[in-house]
Amino acid sequence: MAVITISRQFGAGGKTLGEKLAESLEYSLIDEELIEQVAQKANVSSEFVRTVEKDAGGKLLRYVSGLSPLRKSYLYKTMVDKQGFIDGHRYVELLDEVIRAIAADDNVIIIGRGGQYILQSHPETIHLMLVAERTDRIGLLRRKYDLDHSQASQIIAKQDKIRTNLFRYFGKEDFDNPMLYHLVLNMSRISMDEAVDLVQTLVRQKQSQKAV
Repeated sequence: MAVITISRQFGAGGKTLGEKLAESLEYSLIDEELIEQVAQKANVSSEFVRTVEKDAGGKLLRYVSGLSPLRKSYLYKTMVDKQGFIDGHRYVELLDEVIRAIAADDNVIIIGRGGQYILQSHPETIHLMLVAERTDRIGLLRRKYDLDHSQASQIIAKQDKIRTNLFRYFGKEDFDNPMLYHLVLNMSRISMDEAVDLVQTLVRQKQSQKAV
């Protein structure tokens, strides 16, 4: 029994790996469900949560950051007490609650959204990171979505920016640091099947260590 988090560069195949592992290990795969659960807790739409994810450093955050500490604390508490409010700070608080609750069930794979930070000290958790050369990431998008080179390149640039913005809410800039992860998979050098085999081996080793 384990919890697996998958962090990835967009286009490196993180979701595909998660789907294949969920099938082979018979684990639950959690991806967009995180947005749904955060939205429910905040009493806002899922689309609003997606906007918050993309808008780190946006108008509300800049306004609140410019206030005095006392005024900032008062404003934040007042807004949080109201139904239907979420900003980046509240988003991280709710994401922390949701991911920890999901991890408590074990046998789950969590895609992205800071799982490697939130569950860094969680027992029986394996943290994965997928990377790939930009040309390979572009190639994957072109094949999967029938895009031309320019379209795929623009999508990757946009998603890379969103990923950086998201981790600003966590106060983190080291999300590509290999020391955060049990296993870093360079998908430009190994196949998806090899990646699945490597992770399955790691899961089995962890399970056998626990049984001793």
